[in-house]
Amino acid sequence: MNKNKNNKTIWNVRIKKNTSTAFQKIGSSIEIDKKLYKEDIVGSIAHVEMLFRQKIISFKIKNKIIYGLNKIEKEIVKKKFEYNKKYEDIHINIENRLFELIGDEAGYIHTARSRNDQVITDFKMWLRSATIKINKNLDNTVNIILKIAEKNVKTIMPGFTHLKNAQAVSFAHYLLAYVEMFKRDKQRFINNLESLSENPLGAAALTGTSFNIDRNFTTKKLGFKKPTNNSIDTVSDRDFVLDFLYSVSVCSLHISRIAEEFIIWNSDAFNLINLSDGVVTGSSIMPQKKNPDLLEYLRGKSGTSFGNLFSMLTILKGLPLSYFKDLQDDKEIVFKSNETLINCVLILNEILKNFKPNKKKMLELANIGYITATDLADYLVKNHAMSFRKAYQVTALIVNYAEKKKKKLDELNINELNKIEPKLTNDVLKIFDLEYSVRSKKSYGGTSFDNIKKMITKHKKN
Repeated sequence: MNKNKNNKTIWNVRIKKNTSTAFQKIGSSIEIDKKLYKEDIVGSIAHVEMLFRQKIISFKIKNKIIYGLNKIEKEIVKKKFEYNKKYEDIHINIENRLFELIGDEAGYIHTARSRNDQVITDFKMWLRSATIKINKNLDNTVNIILKIAEKNVKTIMPGFTHLKNAQAVSFAHYLLAYVEMFKRDKQRFINNLESLSENPLGAAALTGTSFNIDRNFTTKKLGFKKPTNNSIDTVSDRDFVLDFLYSVSVCSLHISRIAEEFIIWNSDAFNLINLSDGVVTGSSIMPQKKNPDLLEYLRGKSGTSFGNLFSMLTILKGLPLSYFKDLQDDKEIVFKSNETLINCVLILNEILKNFKPNKKKMLELANIGYITATDLADYLVKNHAMSFRKAYQVTALIVNYAEKKKKKLDELNINELNKIEPKLTNDVLKIFDLEYSVRSKKSYGGTSFDNIKKMITKHKKN
């Protein structure tokens, strides 16, 4: 093997002419995939250790290659490594530098390996780390919400359907709904680790290799659970990319939902929460304005995540087996989605630390809209042997009466109630109390104060 003295690409013997400037520009991915340098070096070291163990390369060559790779890693960390677009990606850039450092022996590094399996191995390792980091940030989100919920167990607000007052709930219970969402997000990312646990290294270009390699060794060395089963599928598989992008999209959706909720609640029309000055911006013309721009940023960025998922689905939907240049876009798409989600989670965490519920306004709003009507219908079923549909009709008549008289349900007296339903006694009046309404929802998962306290404890343990 010739030493790479002429600073040429590795395929210059076969392809005589220099790559066109235009193709160099679009064919190079070094500015994107240089993020994978650590994984590439770790994967290469494991590969050459395996080659030595299998007596495919000598002890001297193995050590020389590992020495060179470690030196390259230090150069990259110290920002002394020179990236060259002519070598397309991080993998060939590292290999070219290895030739410069140790000479001909560098050529052994690619024995029984292709860029196809090399790239996917690096990418899976990177995604594994990124996934763990995302979940750590989501842990912070959940813990922040739990702390806020603990302080607001008895803060009463209206729960909404169709954005109309529906039934009384605890604000803590409302917040715990988002804990459930973010915990499902975490579980989705955890599930993805399973598809990332199969080692692609050794699949080579698409057929495997004739060398007597040990894929179980590299599997263990690189922290995978098992080698992939089919070499063709290995190099063409991007299901693990779709899984990640889908998980990012769903998590972004949940962030967008709580952002939208807070935007509405922070509006002058609702005024249910107050945002501190640290998470709002001003207006260029209206001196009085305090705008929830960060929340709007979170709401908008979900579209970016969805777009990245659909981009990858579109790339894959028409590809036959096995590897094609189209697949090169996967890394840019994933890196962008990952960075966007991390930023969004960090911003959300800041917002959660910098808002306060307007408890007085929440309670005032809960007193609008006859939201204890369902409690009355339930009371009639339990205490007066009515079917629920009959109780529903009686309650609707009572609501109509209160509306006509411009009274709240708790402002009606027993005489007025008896005009519609003679069986009712003074005992029914407690039904219209908001706190009584919330306390009564004791079914598992309901909004009763006792349930909420138990659920917060459960979430803290898990």
